Amino acid sequence: MNKIRTLCAALTVALSLHHAHAADAAHGEHPSVKRAINPPPSADLSYSLKIKQSGLSVNGSATVQWRAGDGKYSLHTESRASLFGKVLDNSSEGALDDYGLAPDTFYEKRFRKDPYTTSFKRADKTIAFTESDATYPILGGEQDRSSAQWQLAAMARATPDKFKPGAEFHLFVAGRRDAEQWSFKVVKVENVQLASGDVSAVHLVKAPPPDAQGQQVDLWLAPSMDWYPVRVRFNDTDGDFVDQTLEKVVKK
Repeated sequence: MNKIRTLCAALTVALSLHHAHAADAAHGEHPSVKRAINPPPSADLSYSLKIKQSGLSVNGSATVQWRAGDGKYSLHTESRASLFGKVLDNSSEGALDDYGLAPDTFYEKRFRKDPYTTSFKRADKTIAFTESDATYPILGGEQDRSSAQWQLAAMARATPDKFKPGAEFHLFVAGRRDAEQWSFKVVKVENVQLASGDVSAVHLVKAPPPDAQGQQVDLWLAPSMDWYPVRVRFNDTDGDFVDQTLEKVVKK
């Protein structure tokens, strides 16, 4: 039973797109940058999950409801694992501005955990958390854990020539209790095997800081599919992983 509880806890952490550790870097090290964006079309996306956590292998599924238009966006993600049912439910919503996606709120409910909310208080220009007393100034371009990959997709659709091997993109990302800078680097263009066949995708990697033991996040964006995220993989240093692969897209 203890092992199952440990697995459930690990699943919810891994599925939330990186468990942010304490932010040692000052916000000032991430200058706000205005970015051209072209958000992917609104769609419902279905993903399959392959999970290895705490020595156990589990399959699962995830659904993403992505909406963008009229200067706004919303994003709702629900992940389920066999044996456990729903292990993660989160949502992000906000505006589209000169810096890209501009979250107002990020909500997350993990398996057997109380929900929490991260608020981007635009009037006060402050990021606040229900899980801590930490605050960060809003300078422009800040993201939450869910919006980060869609910010990259929107940037790539607007400026695809910039997403070449060696290119690096920095995002300031708020998590559950704090916020930190994430750096995504384009590794190469490669094929990703989907149920419908192989698709060419741009592979980006977010490596943990050299002095930290955080997750590595691999993200694949497919130019021929409106730059939707077709695969996301979360790799822990102990060999555990969550691998999420697109199965179906229904545009709305």
